[in-house]
Amino acid sequence: MKKRIFFLMLICSMTVFSQRDKEAFQSGEWLKYRIHYGFVNAGYATLKVDEAADEQNELFHFVGKGWTVGITNLFFKVRDTYESFVDKESRHPKHFKRRVNEGGYKIRRDIYFYPEEKIAKVEDHKKKTIQEVTISKVQDLLSSFYLLRNSDVEQLQIGESLHLDLFFDSETYPFKLIYLGKEVISTKFGKVACYKMRPSVQSGRVFKEKESLTLWISSDKNKIPIRIKASLKVGSIKVDLKQYKGLSHPFPIIL
Repeated sequence: MKKRIFFLMLICSMTVFSQRDKEAFQSGEWLKYRIHYGFVNAGYATLKVDEAADEQNELFHFVGKGWTVGITNLFFKVRDTYESFVDKESRHPKHFKRRVNEGGYKIRRDIYFYPEEKIAKVEDHKKKTIQEVTISKVQDLLSSFYLLRNSDVEQLQIGESLHLDLFFDSETYPFKLIYLGKEVISTKFGKVACYKMRPSVQSGRVFKEKESLTLWISSDKNKIPIRIKASLKVGSIKVDLKQYKGLSHPFPIIL
């Protein structure tokens, strides 16, 4: 359970911030991260922005993938894919897909959102069930944080937070990002000016444990996650941006 919750929080944290008049993200944006467990290269994660459409609307198509490599596969093999389809105009999620294989624990689940009716339908393919849940102004796991990139972090004081309601599986969770200040960190690309943040999700049926996560978001117009650190009961995990392409704005590096 501890490891599954960490990977959920990891996906949560890796999709954060922008300006609505000029998006921080655009179709074609692709980010790749390297995941370290201590000194071990434990795995990789990618985030991608595409476009899609349904019968009525143009959509954003967000895709997040995470997988383990090497020796980590022997202890806890992960092959996760998350997809979110979001109405470009209203910014409401339309469809969320979750395909999980973590240490043999598998999930195939789809969530369909109907904001006008204030309901979500949760389809569990493994259990062959469909559950209807009442919702109000929620975002899914991926849409939440791409759309939080529209927040004006510069207006926050240290200790203040960004808030939203996160719908996951069949429950709504209050989610917040606590602003810890600014910091310049060293990366493989050079030094990057960042906002330092700490995510927090209220405990519930899925999120039962508090994770000690800290993330650094570039303080430029892209507001992309640069680094994540998490302290576990045994060891620690560090996630670093490894590659990027298709950014909406120039990515400033401090030499």
